[in-house]
Amino acid sequence: MKPADTALAVLVAVIWGLGFVFTRYALTEMSPSLLNLLRFAITALPCLLLPRPKLAWPVWIGISLLLVWQYLTQTYGIAHGVPAGLTAVIVQSQALFTVGFAALLLGERPTGAQLSGIAVAACGLLMICLTVGYDFTVLAFAVTMTAPISFAFTNLLLRRARDVPMLDLFAWISLASLPPLALAAWVSDGVPAILQSLTHLSPGVMGAMLALSIGSTTIGYWIWGRLLHAYSAAQVVPFALLVPFIGAGASSLVFGETFGPLRLAGMLIVVAGLAIMLLFGRARPPLPEVG
Repeated sequence: MKPADTALAVLVAVIWGLGFVFTRYALTEMSPSLLNLLRFAITALPCLLLPRPKLAWPVWIGISLLLVWQYLTQTYGIAHGVPAGLTAVIVQSQALFTVGFAALLLGERPTGAQLSGIAVAACGLLMICLTVGYDFTVLAFAVTMTAPISFAFTNLLLRRARDVPMLDLFAWISLASLPPLALAAWVSDGVPAILQSLTHLSPGVMGAMLALSIGSTTIGYWIWGRLLHAYSAAQVVPFALLVPFIGAGASSLVFGETFGPLRLAGMLIVVAGLAIMLLFGRARPPLPEVG
């Protein structure tokens, strides 16, 4: 990769890592459902200028609903005590679920390195599970763990949109996500609470919302899509391994998050497993159909 593009890949990892910090900060003044409603509303604004990408409606709706679930569950976890740094590690575990679902649903045979990485990452997740109950509930952790599963299914659907510009795609997907997010905000918060939150947002939280929507989503995915079009996935995707470290490090500095030895070891083992999968594993072709 060119030095400038390498710098862009690192920049995206920084933006996405800091996104978990901005999320926790914004949740001090609004609910998870309202936060995501505002985030996707801002992200959808480029639809006024960008054409709708050509994508089958079932894929379109599927990606939108999966993204809604992913972001609602990961913000729910943060709002209910799951540390932002730990959430960053959990969300990035989507890689092992993606490989697993691709094997089950698409017949893609995982390589030995991918299987080894899955085993290592699973051990790390198990170690993290053993720390649940001290500073957040089992329910909060269980809900958060569904975020990477949703992320994995999104990855499989995004394969059908490889030739679609990433900026156009996420702008219009964000637009399609607004109705279910609005319904979630109405059911969980109610109109009076929504209006109360919107009229009392501090400048800092407003800035965090802009950073999440314009930075993490619009700019982040635009740069990521540009890099994936210019280079192979094997060259670009490993930079995502920086996200958990940046998210955990920034959360520790900003919020004073600390991790006990068992949880910290589990987080590092998860990232090590993901590194094995991304750096050494290349998917085998699907098994030939019989009959």
